Amino acid sequence: MATQTLTKPKQNQTVDQKIQLLRQLYADSPVGKTALENSLAALREQLAGGLRYESAGRVGLRQGKVSELTLIFKFVPGGAKRLRGLLQALEANFSAEKVATVHDMRFVFLDNDTKLLFATAYDGDSWDSYLDEFATKIPDELDLLFSELEEFPGFRDPSVKDWIAKYQIAAEGWYVAHSDLTVRDIDHIKRVGKAAEEFLDKIA
Repeated sequence: MATQTLTKPKQNQTVDQKIQLLRQLYADSPVGKTALENSLAALREQLAGGLRYESAGRVGLRQGKVSELTLIFKFVPGGAKRLRGLLQALEANFSAEKVATVHDMRFVFLDNDTKLLFATAYDGDSWDSYLDEFATKIPDELDLLFSELEEFPGFRDPSVKDWIAKYQIAAEGWYVAHSDLTVRDIDHIKRVGKAAEEFLDKIA
């Protein structure tokens, strides 16, 4: 079979054009080709919904009120051992509660402990503001974490944003269950729900 030159779907393509491109992409994948045909109804519905993501700023994607940040770094010699020891001492629970915009943070060791994947989701459309909040509220905690990575300048250093942008990779795909809710929104809903439960318990 001749090699085909395929282009990335564009915003102005119709649903049928996108489906045709996907069929070309999966033509040489027996399992994928069957799965594509079996899921066409759901895919058509999703594709008809239009573009759901926007730019998070300098790098990364944003859906509604939530943005993503994904980084892959190289460890300095001995860095993986030290960072793993720290995270194990914390029982894998690194707290960032002081930064009220953080939804989650993940630390994943890759390639025989030579690289670190760091991924997080946060509120807002300002990449710079998010990093400023980290640098203001938990700089020492982050320095402890990221000091084991190559070329890390420290979170108080103005060049830290360029360092992060250098290693950041925008997600190709990303799902957010409640893209319209910030961390503060979720906390408020939880408080209201708890108060309602307590009220119902009293009158029961």
